[in-house]
Amino acid sequence: MGKAVIFRRKAKNEDPETTGAEEATEAPDARAEGPFDSTEVDAEALEAEDRIDLGALVITGQPGMELRLQVDEQSGQVQAILLVLEDSALELRAFAAPKTAGIWSEVRREIAAEASRMGGTATEAEGPFGTELVLVVPVEDPDGQIFSQTSRVVGVDGPRWLLRATVLGRAAVEPEAAAPMEATLRSTIVVRGTEPMAVRESLPLRLPPGAQPAPEAEA
Repeated sequence: MGKAVIFRRKAKNEDPETTGAEEATEAPDARAEGPFDSTEVDAEALEAEDRIDLGALVITGQPGMELRLQVDEQSGQVQAILLVLEDSALELRAFAAPKTAGIWSEVRREIAAEASRMGGTATEAEGPFGTELVLVVPVEDPDGQIFSQTSRVVGVDGPRWLLRATVLGRAAVEPEAAAPMEATLRSTIVVRGTEPMAVRESLPLRLPPGAQPAPEAEA
Protein backbone atom coordinates (compact mmCIF):
# COMPACT_ATOMS: atom_id res chain seq x y z
CA MET A 1 0.00 0.00 0.00
CA GLY A 2 1.28 3.46 -0.86
CA LYS A 3 2.33 5.92 1.78
CA ALA A 4 0.65 9.29 2.07
CA VAL A 5 2.33 12.65 2.37
CA ILE A 6 0.04 14.94 4.35
CA PHE A 7 -0.11 18.63 5.11
CA ARG A 8 -2.95 21.06 5.70
CA ARG A 9 -3.77 24.28 3.93
CA LYS A 10 -5.05 27.18 5.94
CA ALA A 11 -6.76 28.53 2.86
CA LYS A 12 -7.17 28.07 -0.22
CA ASN A 13 4.45 2.15 -25.84
CA GLU A 14 4.04 4.52 -28.80
CA ASP A 15 3.66 8.10 -29.83
CA PRO A 16 0.18 9.05 -28.58
CA GLU A 17 -0.57 10.91 -31.79
CA THR A 18 -1.96 7.76 -33.40
CA THR A 19 -2.30 5.09 -30.70
CA GLY A 20 -5.82 4.22 -29.50
CA ALA A 21 -7.31 7.29 -31.13
CA GLU A 22 -11.01 7.94 -31.22
CA GLU A 23 -12.87 10.99 -32.45
CA ALA A 24 -12.78 13.90 -30.01
CA THR A 25 -16.22 14.96 -28.86
CA GLU A 26 -15.29 17.85 -26.57
CA ALA A 27 -17.21 21.01 -27.35
CA PRO A 28 -15.06 24.11 -27.96
CA ASP A 29 -16.17 25.68 -24.67
CA ALA A 30 -16.26 22.49 -22.57
CA ARG A 31 -13.35 23.71 -20.42
CA ALA A 32 -14.08 27.43 -20.63
CA GLU A 33 -14.21 27.60 -16.83
CA GLY A 34 -11.55 24.93 -16.21
CA PRO A 35 -9.76 22.71 -15.64
CA PHE A 36 -7.07 24.33 -17.77
CA ASP A 37 -4.03 23.36 -19.78
CA SER A 38 -0.83 25.15 -18.77
CA THR A 39 -0.71 26.80 -22.20
CA GLU A 40 -4.07 28.46 -21.48
CA VAL A 41 -2.93 30.41 -18.42
CA ASP A 42 -0.19 32.98 -17.94
CA ALA A 43 2.95 32.43 -15.89
CA GLU A 44 1.69 34.55 -13.00
CA ALA A 45 -1.35 32.29 -12.58
CA LEU A 46 0.88 29.20 -12.46
CA GLU A 47 3.15 30.75 -9.85
CA ALA A 48 0.45 32.30 -7.64
CA GLU A 49 1.00 31.81 -3.91
CA ASP A 50 -2.28 29.97 -3.42
CA ARG A 51 -1.36 27.28 -5.95
CA ILE A 52 0.48 24.03 -5.19
CA ASP A 53 2.85 22.78 -7.90
CA LEU A 54 2.73 18.97 -8.03
CA GLY A 55 4.42 18.58 -11.40
CA ALA A 56 1.81 17.53 -13.95
CA LEU A 57 -0.93 19.08 -11.83
CA VAL A 58 -1.06 22.53 -10.25
CA ILE A 59 -3.92 22.80 -7.78
CA THR A 60 -5.63 25.37 -5.59
CA GLY A 61 -7.08 23.96 -2.39
CA GLN A 62 -10.16 25.20 -0.54
CA PRO A 63 -10.02 26.51 3.07
CA GLY A 64 -9.61 23.64 5.52
CA MET A 65 -8.75 21.14 2.79
CA GLU A 66 -6.08 18.51 3.44
CA LEU A 67 -3.78 17.29 0.67
CA ARG A 68 -2.60 13.68 0.67
CA LEU A 69 -0.27 12.23 -1.93
CA GLN A 70 -0.32 8.50 -2.51
CA VAL A 71 3.31 7.46 -3.01
CA ASP A 72 4.54 4.10 -4.28
CA GLU A 73 6.77 2.65 -1.55
CA GLN A 74 9.19 0.97 -3.97
CA SER A 75 9.64 3.64 -6.63
CA GLY A 76 8.92 6.68 -4.47
CA GLN A 77 6.74 8.08 -7.26
CA VAL A 78 3.54 9.96 -6.53
CA GLN A 79 0.63 7.98 -7.97
CA ALA A 80 -2.40 10.12 -7.14
CA ILE A 81 -3.55 13.25 -5.34
CA LEU A 82 -6.26 13.06 -2.69
CA LEU A 83 -7.89 16.25 -1.38
CA VAL A 84 -9.92 15.76 1.79
CA LEU A 85 -12.45 18.16 3.28
CA GLU A 86 -14.42 16.96 6.30
CA ASP A 87 -16.16 13.74 5.20
CA SER A 88 -15.59 14.21 1.47
CA ALA A 89 -12.63 13.65 -0.82
CA LEU A 90 -11.46 14.29 -4.37
CA GLU A 91 -8.89 12.04 -6.05
CA LEU A 92 -7.03 13.41 -9.08
CA ARG A 93 -5.01 11.49 -11.68
CA ALA A 94 -3.78 12.68 -15.07
CA PHE A 95 -2.92 10.60 -18.14
CA ALA A 96 -1.45 11.15 -21.60
CA ALA A 97 -3.86 11.16 -24.54
CA PRO A 98 -3.61 11.60 -28.33
CA LYS A 99 -3.36 15.11 -29.73
CA THR A 100 -6.62 15.05 -31.70
CA ALA A 101 -8.71 12.53 -29.77
CA GLY A 102 -10.35 12.36 -26.37
CA ILE A 103 -10.26 9.03 -24.53
CA TRP A 104 -12.74 9.62 -21.70
CA SER A 105 -15.63 7.85 -23.43
CA GLU A 106 -13.47 4.75 -23.87
CA VAL A 107 -12.08 4.87 -20.33
CA ARG A 108 -15.59 5.42 -18.98
CA ARG A 109 -16.80 2.16 -20.54
CA GLU A 110 -13.88 0.29 -19.00
CA ILE A 111 -14.54 1.71 -15.54
CA ALA A 112 -18.21 0.71 -15.83
CA ALA A 113 -17.24 -2.83 -16.84
CA GLU A 114 -14.88 -3.11 -13.86
CA ALA A 115 -17.60 -1.93 -11.47
CA SER A 116 -19.93 -4.58 -12.86
CA ARG A 117 -17.23 -7.25 -12.44
CA MET A 118 -16.98 -6.26 -8.76
CA GLY A 119 -20.71 -6.79 -8.31
CA GLY A 120 -21.58 -3.10 -8.40
CA THR A 121 -23.37 -0.74 -10.75
CA ALA A 122 -22.27 2.15 -12.95
CA THR A 123 -24.74 4.73 -14.19
CA GLU A 124 -23.95 7.50 -16.66
CA ALA A 125 -25.14 10.96 -15.71
CA GLU A 126 -24.68 14.46 -17.07
CA GLY A 127 -22.77 16.64 -14.64
CA PRO A 128 -21.06 20.03 -14.70
CA PHE A 129 -18.07 18.54 -16.55
CA GLY A 130 -20.04 16.48 -19.06
CA THR A 131 -20.87 12.78 -18.95
CA GLU A 132 -19.71 11.17 -15.72
CA LEU A 133 -20.22 7.87 -13.92
CA VAL A 134 -21.99 7.22 -10.64
CA LEU A 135 -20.57 4.02 -9.18
CA VAL A 136 -22.08 1.93 -6.40
CA VAL A 137 -19.75 -0.92 -5.47
CA PRO A 138 -19.47 -3.31 -2.52
CA VAL A 139 -16.62 -2.52 -0.12
CA GLU A 140 -15.36 -4.42 2.90
CA ASP A 141 -14.54 -2.43 6.03
CA PRO A 142 -11.77 -3.34 8.53
CA ASP A 143 -14.27 -5.39 10.54
CA GLY A 144 -15.16 -7.53 7.54
CA GLN A 145 -18.57 -5.94 7.04
CA ILE A 146 -19.70 -5.36 3.46
CA PHE A 147 -21.35 -2.07 2.55
CA SER A 148 -22.09 -0.14 -0.63
CA GLN A 149 -19.84 2.79 -1.51
CA THR A 150 -21.03 5.49 -3.89
CA SER A 151 -18.59 7.60 -5.92
CA ARG A 152 -18.66 9.92 -8.91
CA VAL A 153 -16.00 9.52 -11.59
CA VAL A 154 -15.47 12.59 -13.75
CA GLY A 155 -13.29 12.66 -16.86
CA VAL A 156 -12.08 15.80 -18.63
CA ASP A 157 -10.40 15.52 -22.03
CA GLY A 158 -7.80 18.22 -22.65
CA PRO A 159 -5.08 18.78 -25.26
CA ARG A 160 -3.09 15.52 -25.15
CA TRP A 161 -4.29 14.64 -21.64
CA LEU A 162 -7.14 13.15 -19.64
CA LEU A 163 -7.81 14.39 -16.12
CA ARG A 164 -9.74 11.83 -14.09
CA ALA A 165 -11.38 12.93 -10.85
CA THR A 166 -13.15 10.68 -8.37
CA VAL A 167 -15.49 12.29 -5.86
CA LEU A 168 -15.85 10.28 -2.64
CA GLY A 169 -17.77 10.44 0.61
CA ARG A 170 -20.64 12.84 1.23
CA ALA A 171 -19.70 14.92 -1.83
CA ALA A 172 -20.54 11.95 -4.05
CA VAL A 173 -24.21 12.11 -3.04
CA GLU A 174 -24.86 15.65 -1.81
CA PRO A 175 -24.49 18.62 -4.20
CA GLU A 176 -23.75 21.06 -1.38
CA ALA A 177 -20.78 19.00 -0.21
CA ALA A 178 -19.64 18.53 -3.80
CA ALA A 179 -19.30 22.26 -4.49
CA PRO A 180 -15.77 22.71 -2.98
CA MET A 181 -14.55 19.61 -4.79
CA GLU A 182 -15.90 20.83 -8.11
CA ALA A 183 -14.37 24.26 -7.53
CA THR A 184 -10.98 22.64 -6.90
CA LEU A 185 -11.31 20.59 -10.08
CA ARG A 186 -12.26 23.71 -12.04
CA SER A 187 -9.13 25.55 -10.90
CA THR A 188 -6.74 22.66 -11.61
CA ILE A 189 -4.04 23.25 -14.23
CA VAL A 190 -2.59 20.31 -16.19
CA VAL A 191 1.06 20.59 -17.24
CA ARG A 192 1.31 18.03 -20.04
CA GLY A 193 4.77 18.92 -21.33
CA THR A 194 6.01 18.35 -24.87
CA GLU A 195 7.63 14.93 -24.55
CA PRO A 196 6.00 11.98 -26.35
CA MET A 197 4.20 9.56 -24.04
CA ALA A 198 2.19 6.40 -24.52
CA VAL A 199 -1.57 6.84 -24.43
CA ARG A 200 -2.85 6.42 -20.84
CA GLU A 201 0.59 6.71 -19.34
CA SER A 202 0.36 8.58 -16.03
CA LEU A 203 1.63 12.12 -16.14
CA PRO A 204 4.46 12.52 -13.59
CA LEU A 205 3.54 13.98 -10.21
CA ARG A 206 5.93 15.12 -7.49
CA LEU A 207 5.96 16.30 -3.90
CA PRO A 208 5.34 20.03 -3.43
CA PRO A 209 8.39 22.13 -2.50
CA GLY A 210 9.25 21.77 1.18
CA ALA A 211 6.89 18.85 1.81
CA GLN A 212 8.16 15.96 3.91
CA PRO A 213 6.75 12.41 3.86
CA ALA A 214 4.77 11.16 6.86
CA PRO A 215 6.14 7.57 6.99
CA GLU A 216 3.46 6.16 9.29
CA ALA A 217 0.52 7.60 7.34
CA GLU A 218 -0.97 5.29 4.72
CA ALA A 219 -3.54 6.01 2.05
